[in-house]
Amino acid sequence: MNTSSCIGISTMKPCCRILSSCKGSSFIGYSFGKCNHLINDNLSNPHCKLDDIHRVSNYANRVIGVIGSNRSVFCGSDSNWRHSRILLGFRLNKETRCYCVNANAASDVRNHSTSIEAQVNEKIFDKFYIHGGLNVKPLVIDRKESGKDVAKVEKVRTDVNDGSGVNVKHPDNYLNGESVSESPHEKELSEVEKEAWTLLRGAVVNYCGFPVGTVAANDPADMQPLNYDQVFIRDFVPSALAFLLNGEGGIVKNFLLHTLQLQSWEKTVDCYNPGKGLMPASFKVRTVPLDGSNGEFEDVLDPDFGESAIGRVAPVDSGLWWIILLRAYGRITGDYTLQERVDVQTGICLILHLCLSDGFDMFPTLLVTDGSCMIDRRMGIHGHPLEIQALFYSALRSSREMLTINDSTKSLVSAINNRLSALSFHMREYYWLDRKKINEIYRYKTEEYSTDAINKFNIYPDQIPSWLMDWIPEIGGYLVGNLQPAHMDFRFFTHGNIWTIISSLGSHEQNESILNLIEDKWDDLMGKMPLKICYPALEHEEWCIITGSDPKNTPWSYHNGGSWPTLLWQFTLACIKMGRPDLAQKAVDLAEKRLSADHWPEYYDTRHGRFIGKQARLCQTWTIAGYLTSKILLQNPDMASKLFWNEDYELLENCVCALRPNGRRKCSRSATRSQVGL
Repeated sequence: MNTSSCIGISTMKPCCRILSSCKGSSFIGYSFGKCNHLINDNLSNPHCKLDDIHRVSNYANRVIGVIGSNRSVFCGSDSNWRHSRILLGFRLNKETRCYCVNANAASDVRNHSTSIEAQVNEKIFDKFYIHGGLNVKPLVIDRKESGKDVAKVEKVRTDVNDGSGVNVKHPDNYLNGESVSESPHEKELSEVEKEAWTLLRGAVVNYCGFPVGTVAANDPADMQPLNYDQVFIRDFVPSALAFLLNGEGGIVKNFLLHTLQLQSWEKTVDCYNPGKGLMPASFKVRTVPLDGSNGEFEDVLDPDFGESAIGRVAPVDSGLWWIILLRAYGRITGDYTLQERVDVQTGICLILHLCLSDGFDMFPTLLVTDGSCMIDRRMGIHGHPLEIQALFYSALRSSREMLTINDSTKSLVSAINNRLSALSFHMREYYWLDRKKINEIYRYKTEEYSTDAINKFNIYPDQIPSWLMDWIPEIGGYLVGNLQPAHMDFRFFTHGNIWTIISSLGSHEQNESILNLIEDKWDDLMGKMPLKICYPALEHEEWCIITGSDPKNTPWSYHNGGSWPTLLWQFTLACIKMGRPDLAQKAVDLAEKRLSADHWPEYYDTRHGRFIGKQARLCQTWTIAGYLTSKILLQNPDMASKLFWNEDYELLENCVCALRPNGRRKCSRSATRSQVGL
């Protein structure tokens, strides 16, 4: 095979790939010899001989290549190179094969100068620096081949240590990036479960030969998939958990690293650049012709940060889900080295920087636009929607667990603690609604101008909807969907309330009350297919005004009161946490009767979820994955403890409200501590 190599600067946005011919070629002065093989990101699927891997790693530790903003190339001796991601590969026929090798495989990433440093004032950090440059464009070596010979890949031993302290051949194959042929969960499966696993595996997307996610839907009859053929961060979470709980962590690790890589891309919408920490809503793997080649192709990642979304809304929840999934990966697999990597720590901090930046808002809740979460169309949730606050709280708690505490992050950890304390109080005190609270609002005085006002948000009693007065049970309650000055959204939003339980955003008593309400209102919230995304639906003039007469969000359809089976896994997790697995089993049994027969729809319509949604995609991946994750959790309830959060008594002890007695009533967390006997 005749080969030639050239070094050039990529004019594309960073894709962090280096395509290199191994046979008779060199990389920055280093000869690879006759290695026609590949090196994996975490060395878990090494296709090169082991001595070649060590030679590359050792040489990379001595050389650094950085492309500056002026696209000039320079090299020098610097240990920072070991934090660069190198992609080595070869091309087979018309298909690109490219893999990553992390050059810091044998080093302690915390001891080098690519760590994040925060410049802070007394309240909070202002900005981050990254030594070596976060937004540096990568060096790309494109390789052109001619000839008909095809390199053969040698299989080598995988039971070797990759230098990071983790044995590559993990006992449960969590780290080797390969599918598990048989796991304890797959020994005795029902026909429905077998079908679900087959469909889930069929939805897997590969990038340069590695699985990196699952498409949103894989309906073979759908001739216009729109963006359903993309990998969504939000949608992949239940798929990731199903794979993790089944002992298959490789795809999840690849997903986390590739989406992290996309975070640093330049994002421009109408000449405006959003924040650096913004995660994409989704990405698509495209196979495109290689420039100047004859019939050769390459894989590229094409992310969407909201610039192509309906309404051009930034995906606020993507970064929060990414952090939550990163924590789940570590707790389930036991591989904490991933979250300790410098690039991963950087990604966490950049997301938090976006969320914790000072603004004009007076509240600890996140202020977002309509359509910035699972409900991604106009539904009147702009402001401070419950779903975002619950995910925000979970991401803060996850980050506090995973952040490496040092001089450059201690101010960030302090900011996290302060925000957690304030957010917990705010949600428990002001969002909570039960029969007693409704009666209190019903008797509110308005236009109070005082620091000790009872009606702090100036909510008018006439805002209480007539349906709620008869609907709220004697025992039970929930967190309202939104709260702003003179506005309280009394709708029950299932996702936010369930995640409130999972994250312990609510007190133990409140969490029990939420499940009591769901059980009491089972026909309304579960019906014939769990779970109703919100209750009740917007109808008549209210639907026209709030949704803009959205033809997709008609009453009791889609996000306007539709039923979404993907919420099963979160409901199951919440029930197991609260000692009510019977409720979860009841919901799963209900869904199991129809999901397979209906070809796994995205959502169901009508008040009780009797009909498949009028625009619902079939073979919807997160419907399939939500069902599988629920089944595994019910069969192995001990695994659920790795995914939820218990009450944080340190937050109760260090309540910031105790330091600000003026204008505050008794903090609800003090009451929570008394409830549990502390």
